[in-house]
Amino acid sequence: QVQLVESGGGLVQPGGSLRLSCAASGFTFSSSTMYWYRRAPGKERELVASISSTYGSTNYAASVKGRFTISRDNAKNTVYLQMNSLKPDDTAVYYCKAREYNYWGQGTQVTVSS
Repeated sequence: QVQLVESGGGLVQPGGSLRLSCAASGFTFSSSTMYWYRRAPGKERELVASISSTYGSTNYAASVKGRFTISRDNAKNTVYLQMNSLKPDDTAVYYCKAREYNYWGQGTQVTVSS
């Protein structure tokens, strides 16, 4: 069965960095486009970044472009989100998702505050 386990969140000051990880199992990870989403308090879930399976092509929401980097390691079945220059508006629960599956993990909380 599909499993996605996010980790790496925490409390960080504005301008700081965090690296999120998502360990995947139960499906052919290397064949799946992967996404990072986030849900801030009182807001809809937002697509943050995506990375394709074959060529590793990436796309980003305008709000994070130039600050966040999505990457993947198919040998480890893991997708990452490097987040730099964090802002209070980045505070949210972050989730990863495989395109083909309507499955959400528990997410990892990111809080940006001084």
